[in-house]
Amino acid sequence: MTLTIENILLIGSILLFISILAGKTSYRFGVPTLIFFLIVGMLAGSEGVGKIQFDSPVTAQFIGVLALNFILFSGGLDTKWESIKPVLGRGAMLSTLGVLLTTFAVGAFVWLVTEFSFLEGLLLGSIVSSTDAAAVFSILRAKSVGLKKNLRPTLELESGSNDPMAYFLTVTLTSLVVSQEQDFLSVIPFFLKQIIFGAAIGLGMGKLSVLVINKIRLDFEGLYPVLVIALMGFTFSFTDSIGGNGFLAIYLASVYIGNHDIIHKKTIIRFFDGFAWLMQIVLFLTLGLLVFPKQIIPVMGIGLLISVFMILIARPISVYACLSFFGLKNREKLFISWVGLRGAVPIVFATYPLIAGVEKANMIFNIVFFISVTSVLLQGTTLPLMAKWLHVSVPEKAKRRTPLDIELSDNIKTELAEIQVPADNAAVGKAIVELGFPKTAIIAMIRRDGKYITPNGSTVLQPLDMLIVLAENEEGLDEVHENLEIE
Repeated sequence: MTLTIENILLIGSILLFISILAGKTSYRFGVPTLIFFLIVGMLAGSEGVGKIQFDSPVTAQFIGVLALNFILFSGGLDTKWESIKPVLGRGAMLSTLGVLLTTFAVGAFVWLVTEFSFLEGLLLGSIVSSTDAAAVFSILRAKSVGLKKNLRPTLELESGSNDPMAYFLTVTLTSLVVSQEQDFLSVIPFFLKQIIFGAAIGLGMGKLSVLVINKIRLDFEGLYPVLVIALMGFTFSFTDSIGGNGFLAIYLASVYIGNHDIIHKKTIIRFFDGFAWLMQIVLFLTLGLLVFPKQIIPVMGIGLLISVFMILIARPISVYACLSFFGLKNREKLFISWVGLRGAVPIVFATYPLIAGVEKANMIFNIVFFISVTSVLLQGTTLPLMAKWLHVSVPEKAKRRTPLDIELSDNIKTELAEIQVPADNAAVGKAIVELGFPKTAIIAMIRRDGKYITPNGSTVLQPLDMLIVLAENEEGLDEVHENLEIE
């Protein structure tokens, strides 16, 4: 079957529906949902029962980059500064030096055990060097794994921030393999430009986005997520167009946005969470369609060898080297090593050598695909067991709520109070979103001039407004009084 404009929506909706049903039942068998998305794509492909003809790395790469934008942006919105601040150092080490060490370890191993050149080995190593944000986020959250200390924010920070380094290494090594006369030192200016421009534009666009969202005053709540999509797309494309790292830019921008008060924040976060799931499904379906199972069989042996080496040797080496000065226990380092899941990102990155015309690109793609599948199957399915075995898990009842859990909580507020805003109060003339209101309380209604209005983040307080405040407890009400400086 050939995909056409007429049938692509029908086929796509059927595949989405099947994927969701497969994902719904997958955890009964202990298999991560993402694997079922891949399997559905493979079954629908040219060598499966669906016989859909799809062999376009360029299209797959476009879909992959688009999907990664939403996945990374959603992950950034969910990343709370108070959670990652204590683990910022270790997360930065894992997402930079850890990626580099994994690249060299895997690259050297591939060079020794295959007919790949050293550069080709490094290219394969760079493609599988980063942990996959989609895989880590979905498995940690879907399985509701409770982890001791700061292990969870460490893992989520690493997986959300290490793609830029892996992307840089993949693009650079692809260029070096294609043009081997190129000087290796010539990549240093490219690296500095990628990081500096990516970080600067990401933080700058994050700050600008908060101002735009809060000041634009749209008439319909549903338009705010659309506005954020526009800001996200501009951030990535503009950064990439001037030589910066677009993935780094959108991640930092989304972290900044997620840690500031914006209008309709819950709506925006929940929209991106749902859209990130859609992008994960579409991405895995697309990659499943792109792969040819018959081409995977010849590389299964070497793929399994590389996968085992990466899981048991390369990943632990990089983790222990990066975390040796952070005072973590061996069992905590072992668990972080085990959660080095590879998923869709390496498969997307494997399309770059394909498009560039690298000689062994097809073999690299098939090996990377096999490594990603075995990683999610082996590490993803055993993650809760490893957490329990290494004594780093906590019972579900004892699991602490994260700042994001509190912010998005729909728990019933039990305390009610009426608070009048004095005419000379500093809050007068400010929008609610600008007040830094406590997360444990909400302004349910405002009585103004004898009428009741339902406020939102853009509602501007006026003198003598009577605020009907609902809070989870008395402490929440006390915080409101302190916030408004009302005794």
